[in-house]
Amino acid sequence: MAAMFLLPAWFAFVNSLKSLGEIQAGNLLYLPQVWTIEGWRKAWGGACTGASSCAGLAPYFKNSFIVVIPATLLSTLWACFNGYILSKWRFRGADLVFFVLLFGSFLPWGLYLLPLTRIVDWLGLSNSLLGLILVHLMYSLPLTLFFRNHFVGFPDDLIKAARIDGAGLFTIFWRIVLPTCKPMFVVVLIMQFTAIWNDFMFSLVLSPSHAQPVTVGLNNLTNSQTGSPEYNVYMAAAFITSLPTIVVYILAGKYFVRGLTAGAVKG
Repeated sequence: MAAMFLLPAWFAFVNSLKSLGEIQAGNLLYLPQVWTIEGWRKAWGGACTGASSCAGLAPYFKNSFIVVIPATLLSTLWACFNGYILSKWRFRGADLVFFVLLFGSFLPWGLYLLPLTRIVDWLGLSNSLLGLILVHLMYSLPLTLFFRNHFVGFPDDLIKAARIDGAGLFTIFWRIVLPTCKPMFVVVLIMQFTAIWNDFMFSLVLSPSHAQPVTVGLNNLTNSQTGSPEYNVYMAAAFITSLPTIVVYILAGKYFVRGLTAGAVKG
């Protein structure tokens, strides 16, 4: 099953290192006869030749990082704080809020597109990266459930002792609760980074035409060429687009696994 899952990725990677002529000759399933990074160079810089014309991915990467870094950090921190509130600071209507969040997590993303677009437009942030960041912040609200379930087992005595010592809501969260949930925080952080980086529809609808994220750039690259399709460039572009998420998981992978297994064994 792992081999079947990785086969398309291997197929794309191998063909991204071939010349276009070799692919057109039918050599798709074998290693390159002549290894070349020309497809990667064109995918990054957009220096397409011949009858084709394309825009590289380089300008789009900056826009994606402008969106993904604050959106990931803010949405994860916001979800963590809300999970803490729902689990440890009971208030009237808390169960209803929990139900709404649970219900919302099962709705398809397409239902959110029009309402979020109208909200951003009402705030005067349409066609801006700031509006796109706000949309990801609102759309990520169901992530609260991850932290809410995590904090259910958090010792109430620690919070009571902090209250007795005069600590308030935000002090307890920042100095006591947040440091204890690093593994879960990293899990949600990786999930959010991946989801926001790979987002296409919100980016296509809400981002300005002069500052579009990399997923829109990938779509533009594959649809702006004329003449013979440069499949090696397409496959290289797909790999370049996925590299940041791969790097994030490699760097934080051990915390990801630790967060997934947190709470699985008591004592």
